[in-house]
Amino acid sequence: MRNFSCSTCDNRLYLENSVCVVCGSALGYWRETADIVVVDDEGVFAAPDGLVWHVCPNLNLSGCTWLTRIEGEPCESCQLTRTRPADDDPVGLAQLPVAESAKRHLLVELTRLGFGWVTRDDDPEQGLCFDMLSSVDEDVVIGHEDGIITIDLAEGDDAHRAKVQAELAEPYRTMLGHLRHEVGHYMEAQHVRGDLIGQARELFGNEEISYADEIERHYNEGPPADWAESYISTYATMHPFEDFAESFAHTLHIQDAVDTARWNGLITVEPDAFSIFSDLVTGVWVPLSNALNQINRSMGSDDLYPFVIPPKVLAKLDFIDSLRVRPGVGG
Repeated sequence: MRNFSCSTCDNRLYLENSVCVVCGSALGYWRETADIVVVDDEGVFAAPDGLVWHVCPNLNLSGCTWLTRIEGEPCESCQLTRTRPADDDPVGLAQLPVAESAKRHLLVELTRLGFGWVTRDDDPEQGLCFDMLSSVDEDVVIGHEDGIITIDLAEGDDAHRAKVQAELAEPYRTMLGHLRHEVGHYMEAQHVRGDLIGQARELFGNEEISYADEIERHYNEGPPADWAESYISTYATMHPFEDFAESFAHTLHIQDAVDTARWNGLITVEPDAFSIFSDLVTGVWVPLSNALNQINRSMGSDDLYPFVIPPKVLAKLDFIDSLRVRPGVGG
């Protein structure tokens, strides 16, 4: 994630800021330039081209900081949310901002990397949308189907998420991680077509094998003994679809972390200078993540990135990175 600063006082800002804590300026995220701008007392930003932008009406509901072209209309991020908790569900509504913040972070990253999406309005059958569901009164299963990403808002509660993580013996579990994984399913359906299907099968396996059968096998038998030689996680061993989604999530983990490190002066290399993603991983990410893991341990915390990336996984990450459209490159 890039650094932001207040145009009034030059104070450091974060994507979640709606107000500058130093000078008090009201703020909004302007997607046109991927920057945070100052808005007036009415929540209006007058762009240099003469167009007027407005603070999203969901600012107080979900903490949305994005600007929208039409006053009173949800921003592009909020429009992707098809379902949210009911107004009489205070627990679900209290959990909503965590999920929506992670979703906005995801969308900013997808845009920067060149992973585009189609809305449900443009493609009613396969367009991207999010069901942010409260599990207060019903069980919610996180997943993806035909462009619809379902999120259990309870995952935004640290205690709940830590409990589930311990039960499943997972090394990593976050709301942003869930979203990156599930959008990976969407991106596979959108981008892996034609000749790319054969390439994907060589790396991840045949996606046509029964998903239900593979789930049963996974939970009855567990991962193969040598899983760490070919997969980024045990969950990735369940089915080729899950292997792709897990690998996609890690591509985004690495891209975002390296880019953030560059913006903060921890590294000087430009991530997009690497034409082969695995070179970025081995040359920059591995030593950087090792150092960050050591820093976390020096503070008595768990490793920031508790994963090892074998050569076969590097090939999968290279394939996924090749799907994105870089600036100035058609695709």
